[in-house]
Amino acid sequence: MLIASQMEPTYARSVYPCFDEPAMKATFNIRIIHDPSYVALSNMPAIDVSEVKDENGSLWTVTTFNTSLKMSTYLTAFVICDFDYVTRTERGNEIRIWARKEAIKNGYVDYALNITGPIFSFLEDILNVSYPLPKTDLVALPDFGAGGMENWGLMIFQEASLMNFPRDEFTSRKAMIALVVSHELGHQACGKKFHTTWFGNLVTMNWWNDLWLNEGLASYFEYLGATFVEPKLPLDKIFYAHVVQPVLREDSGIARSLSESEEKIKGSFSLMSLFDNITYSKGASITWMLSGFLTEELFIRALTSYLKEFSFSNANQDDLWTHIQMVVDAQDEVQLPAPVKQIMDSWTCQNGFPVLTLNLTTGTIRQEQFFNKNNRKSTDSYNNTWIIPISWMRNGSSQPLTWLDKSSKMFPEMQVSESEYDWILLNVNLSGYYRVNYDQINLKRLARLLENDPKAIPAVSRFQLIDDVFALTDFGYVPIETALELTKYLAREDELFIWNVVLLNLIPDNLEGILKSHEVYPLLKKYLLKRMLPIYHYYVGFIRQNVDALEDDYFAQMYLEKLLATACWLGLQDCLDLSSELYAKWRDNPEYKIPFLIRRTVCCYGVAVGSDKEWNFAWEMYNRTDSVEEDEDILLYAMSCAKDSWLLYRYLQYGLSDTSFYSNCTSVIISHVVNKDIGHHIAWEFVKENWPLLSQGYGHELLHDVLKVMGRFVKTDVQIQELQVFYNATLEEDEREAITMLLESAKLENIERRKLLIKVVSWLEKNVDD
Repeated sequence: MLIASQMEPTYARSVYPCFDEPAMKATFNIRIIHDPSYVALSNMPAIDVSEVKDENGSLWTVTTFNTSLKMSTYLTAFVICDFDYVTRTERGNEIRIWARKEAIKNGYVDYALNITGPIFSFLEDILNVSYPLPKTDLVALPDFGAGGMENWGLMIFQEASLMNFPRDEFTSRKAMIALVVSHELGHQACGKKFHTTWFGNLVTMNWWNDLWLNEGLASYFEYLGATFVEPKLPLDKIFYAHVVQPVLREDSGIARSLSESEEKIKGSFSLMSLFDNITYSKGASITWMLSGFLTEELFIRALTSYLKEFSFSNANQDDLWTHIQMVVDAQDEVQLPAPVKQIMDSWTCQNGFPVLTLNLTTGTIRQEQFFNKNNRKSTDSYNNTWIIPISWMRNGSSQPLTWLDKSSKMFPEMQVSESEYDWILLNVNLSGYYRVNYDQINLKRLARLLENDPKAIPAVSRFQLIDDVFALTDFGYVPIETALELTKYLAREDELFIWNVVLLNLIPDNLEGILKSHEVYPLLKKYLLKRMLPIYHYYVGFIRQNVDALEDDYFAQMYLEKLLATACWLGLQDCLDLSSELYAKWRDNPEYKIPFLIRRTVCCYGVAVGSDKEWNFAWEMYNRTDSVEEDEDILLYAMSCAKDSWLLYRYLQYGLSDTSFYSNCTSVIISHVVNKDIGHHIAWEFVKENWPLLSQGYGHELLHDVLKVMGRFVKTDVQIQELQVFYNATLEEDEREAITMLLESAKLENIERRKLLIKVVSWLEKNVDD
């Protein structure tokens, strides 16, 4: 048994009577009465442990804690558990990490313990404000809804976020722990580059509408803290790949700004919905941009003065802008085109973000809000303008930072000559939170440059160039051919994180089944394999000879799987052979470990290329009692890769009848099978036949999941009717309407996709032999 609290945002009021608002701070005296075989933890150290008898004569333990610092209600916390802990002291602060006894015994939390102290010190040093508590507990819970929670002095984590298994020699696992720990510590301390000073515990936002001050900043600093303890991590690349790029994808469709008015949130948002990527990742991206144009030194200086003023109280974003403005006014190196508040409000108080369009002939840059032109009438003109810092380079040399503060402006220094070697790159290294759309002249020059000398453009900018142009294609700004032109150079691209963004755009995971049965497939196969071979062979060399050499290659751990899976999916013989070979090795000796980086793909294609023998082995390994959850997930997936219909059908049957499955495995199996090119039909028939049984266990959620996938294959009205007949028989009336709309929009999407694929096919036919 275990009890742990999670009070943020408004659950403290259900534990003790209080005005549960972040601006109302108080000191807390906590006492917990509990079973003697358990230990009780809270924000502060225990100062007294005594015994008390209840009316039945049973003994209980009473743990009394020291009075807390002045803090918000949502930060109060307690845990009652029978865990063990490991401990060390850093600058007089006792740090303990608590976890299940066997996890402590096996050393699973040692890595987390080793980095927590150094991150704390790193935090304290730069802003020279010391951590105000005498102790810090970090608790690893087997089940917890969030990744971590920054309760002052008693941080709570999901087990997975704190545990590093000795068999995981890989940086990616350590990096993940370092990121989560430094995010939560960022709230605690008042720290080093962690401008943690103001988010969260010491300085708290006035109200939830400025939650991004807490979380966006903690997210920004978590990357600095993690790269401090793991210096081999490529900070900027990871930040763009994990933070900026995914939130740019999301932010174009979300109707809310970073800092909403209190009225709007009280009226229309649930507080929980504020804990999303906009708050965390957009908040971090905008902080990155701010620190970039101010310089880190000024940024830290402003935060220090802000911190001194608001310690143990509350602030809003305007308070921060005021402190930055004071620091900017007191020096003359950094000149801003407008007051800090005006610049920053344009990013935090407006929805979405801008796209800049550059015309090289005139040197004009125009800005507009980035939105989906395909489903919005072009008459909706937004008059939103942002005040945009533009870092840029010309022909490989960096230029002074410039600003765009109106809807369009001419920059004579950006006009280029007739020479095709004269090119311009904006938003270098993705330092600003926006997309860039170049005219055809510049794009042709950049594409040519990439083919001749890709390294002339920094890696992060290559990543961004490709991501921007595919997003511009999706949203109707440029034709798909423009994006494809930029992929010609890829045989010379040796960065996995760039390959990953290309493959996500060209072969989205959810469309593999569709693409496989379309005439685009053989062309894609020829075009892509030719370009993938150099990087494929480079990495497969390590897998065959010395996989440990990739121990510090973070992106290999994150993205090699996708590269390999794509090579196998495209039918590259070497990839299929490698999978069979490693899978056979494992069959001959179940103690052998397939390299963790590519285990999922190897098992999938080991089964796909094999016969029922390979499939049966996966089934047998899945049912072994000592299998680890991670391996079980991989095997559940791998068994759906079989190429024989009867194996897939038998798999679905096993899933239904076998009692050794957890309750939700049947639906996982169905979802895996329905996603496969030959499986979608088999799974659909299976669901129809067994619906009475399935509906008891899974209800309509399963139907919705299956339908989403089936919808991708819908080409005709007849197919829609077939699906409709089944849904009409099984669903309530209100659900039927939703399903009808879903099918209609799936059909429209499929028609659009077919138009797009026809263009891709004709472009590939012309370029496949280049």
